[in-house]
Amino acid sequence: MKTFGNMFLGLFILKVVVAAPSTDAINYDTDTYEVDLELDNIYDYDDNSNTDQGEIEIGTVLPIVNRPILSPEEVQEEIEEDEESTPKLIDGSSPQGPLSPGVQIPEASGGISTCILCGCIRTTVYCDDHNLDSVPPLPKDTTHVYLRFNKISKINKNDFSYLNKLQKIDLTSNIITEIDEDAFRNLQQLNELILLDNRVRQLPELPNTLNFLDVSKNRLGRKGIKQEAFKDMADLRLLYLTNNDLDHIPIPLPDSLQALHLQDNNIQELHEDTFCNMKDFSYARRALEDIRLDGNPINLSKTPQAYMCLPRIPVGRLV
Repeated sequence: MKTFGNMFLGLFILKVVVAAPSTDAINYDTDTYEVDLELDNIYDYDDNSNTDQGEIEIGTVLPIVNRPILSPEEVQEEIEEDEESTPKLIDGSSPQGPLSPGVQIPEASGGISTCILCGCIRTTVYCDDHNLDSVPPLPKDTTHVYLRFNKISKINKNDFSYLNKLQKIDLTSNIITEIDEDAFRNLQQLNELILLDNRVRQLPELPNTLNFLDVSKNRLGRKGIKQEAFKDMADLRLLYLTNNDLDHIPIPLPDSLQALHLQDNNIQELHEDTFCNMKDFSYARRALEDIRLDGNPINLSKTPQAYMCLPRIPVGRLV
């Protein structure tokens, strides 16, 4: 019985030994997986490395697309097809679709389209702060143009003459010293003209369609505004002539005027008929509610009759 038990124990131990996993190295079929299984190399790095993280370039791996090798002639054909299908933005129109027949791209200096050099949103052109020394060619359907903070020194008669739909011109902060007499006269849709902060010495003839005119911070002086320059502007509401060394108020002023800014000039006297009609005491100029005369060497208290037709007394020195 003892002998039989020893034999049974020996067979059990032999079975266990045979069933144990092999301690030999595992061999993988690299032809099947195409993977480098030496993982120790993947995470091997130097703790004391001084690599500049800014030099590490992170990119996107693009998929490889099998394309046929093209000849130089075929490459050129593809380029021409791409150019023909590229939308072009001209005359403020939508960039969708091809060019209309007969329409030309307005060119600026260097042959660059004005809408590319500056920026066009529908019929508005933005050319602020582009170091321009002259007015660039503009799309014919332009209604609003902003040319602020440039180096334009002269406005020529043909700069805007072809823009029949033009409603607003803003030339703030240039170095304009000269404006041709016909530069704005024929712009029959022009409502707003801004010449703020320039060096203008003489106002040209202006269209009667203006309702807002700002010529503040220029050099008009005594002779810079022609007699009765604003008389026939039946729609003029805002007139800003601040800081021009003016020595008088340019009269007559249209009844439509709502604001007249004349601060920081050299106006020394005010006549009783400057705003009112002394021959008709029933006359009332109800629209003109904002008159600024502060910063002038004038005593407004000397001419109290000059304000009888106004809804408010002008702002300025009263003693």
